[in-house]
Amino acid sequence: MTTLDTRPVTSSGTPYDQLRVVPARHPGRWVATAVVAVLLAMVVNSLITNPRWEWDVVGAYLTEESIVRGVLTTIELTAITAVLGFALGTVLALMRLSRSPLLQAVSWGYTWVFRSVPLILQLLLWYNLAYLYQHLDVGIPFGPSFASVQTLSLIDKFGAAVLGLGLHQAAYSAEIVRAGILSVDQGQHEAAASLGIPRRRQTTRIVLPQAMRTIVPTAVNEVIGLFKGTSIVYVLALGELFYTVSVIYGRTQRVLPMLVVAAIWYVVLTTVVTVVQYYVERHYARGAVRTLPPTPLQRVRAELTGVLARFGAARGATR
Repeated sequence: MTTLDTRPVTSSGTPYDQLRVVPARHPGRWVATAVVAVLLAMVVNSLITNPRWEWDVVGAYLTEESIVRGVLTTIELTAITAVLGFALGTVLALMRLSRSPLLQAVSWGYTWVFRSVPLILQLLLWYNLAYLYQHLDVGIPFGPSFASVQTLSLIDKFGAAVLGLGLHQAAYSAEIVRAGILSVDQGQHEAAASLGIPRRRQTTRIVLPQAMRTIVPTAVNEVIGLFKGTSIVYVLALGELFYTVSVIYGRTQRVLPMLVVAAIWYVVLTTVVTVVQYYVERHYARGAVRTLPPTPLQRVRAELTGVLARFGAARGATR
């Protein structure tokens, strides 16, 4: 009695299970990896062995009291201007998308002016506002005033920096928010309108949550730019990080180590913001993807679990 071989065969007549599986070769990938590894080793070696980096000076000044105060001022300035910029930018974006020609024109004009004038010029203008207006009055428009305050006492160095950075940021934030709102499918607007939902609730409960998926990445880039952009307020002699570093290296002549100190702190601050960005994006991804991407901690746990499983299987095989 004979049996038929029912295994699938290739065009040459050889069964698939008898074919030799050859892994794909990637010589270009290996060469590129080797080149990058060598270059990276050279950079690390240079950083460690070159005494002119003066890492002992960097370590001594990294947590120095005046440096830490400068870092805190930078964080405070960034947080206030980011909130002010995006709050005002959201209002400007809604004005630009409104049906009122006046609101549209004012929003467009604001964005046009503040994006056209250099930031350093805006800072100096706000700092010298007291020259134009010695007093700021509160009262009825074109009528009597109820209270008055001296401009110089109200807008100091920090106030000028907040106004300059915040109002400048609002012009860019308005375009970011407007682009995010326009990215929402028009069918969402039509569905909400057909259900009789008021226009304000359409914006706050339907449009903006979906627009945040587009807004968040660009908005975080702007916040990171704000962290670094605060260094421009050194023209006001405000004691933020870069101004503090420049004062110290002007006194000690340790220019390069102090610049490295500033660079390390800026890297730390932007890294924290990047981590926050990841979790905010993950939050707003709900409903857009079936499975949320794993967090870094979940990835580490998965890798450790896989390594332990392979180690256990290897030990079991050797027994």
